[in-house]
Amino acid sequence: MMRRHVIVAFPLASILLLTAWLLTIRAEAPDIYVGAFSAYGQEGRLPPGWRPWILKNVKRHSTYSEVADDGGAVEALADHSASGLMRRVAIDPFSYPIMEWRWKVAGILEGADISKREKNDAPARIYVAFAYDMGKIGLLERMKYRIAKGVYSQFLPLRALSYTWANKTQKGSIVPMPYTGWFKQIVVENGASPVNAWITEERDVYADYRKAFGEDPAEITGVAIMTNTDNMGGQAAAWYGDIVFKQRRKGER
Repeated sequence: MMRRHVIVAFPLASILLLTAWLLTIRAEAPDIYVGAFSAYGQEGRLPPGWRPWILKNVKRHSTYSEVADDGGAVEALADHSASGLMRRVAIDPFSYPIMEWRWKVAGILEGADISKREKNDAPARIYVAFAYDMGKIGLLERMKYRIAKGVYSQFLPLRALSYTWANKTQKGSIVPMPYTGWFKQIVVENGASPVNAWITEERDVYADYRKAFGEDPAEITGVAIMTNTDNMGGQAAAWYGDIVFKQRRKGER
């Protein structure tokens, strides 16, 4: 007996709709929570996955701990000190270019100037570190880099953006770090911004990197928060909320 092969025909419109639905699912990938501080709730502890970023040339270190403020955040306290809290990641900035976070500060550091080495203090910063091909820099620059890692920190990227809460520097300014041209500071808030109030920020990290360094970024390798007063002395307090990387909204480029 011959077997009959039954062919089920689907309307072309149905196939197109199914394909579009599948593409939509792929496009709407979940956000990447680098710092889901509101989900931890372990007061007095460091959030999971984050560890101290110690600067070897600084004697006093800032302190970081989880607090219940506004549903959960990391509190940073500086007293003539500097250090950070960092997490290593592996994020494609082309696929996830948007970084969103929340923060607040207790006050502005009067007299601070992020363009000057001796005054480069800030109540709040968020660093985004990027991979970089060592082959792109010359021999002298490589020597400087190896020395800098020994003096400052083993976690020292060749390319990084520092989203900074400055004093009087204009918002939107891109200021080279006075220590090295490998880091660029982007002023997000300044002395005109409200204090003791949560502010939600959103930055296109991919576009910011291109504007700061004149080339496309490689993989994001780390994110860090820092509150420092080691250069001028004094005290500062800041609070950092969730840090999330997102895809661009539909229609955005």
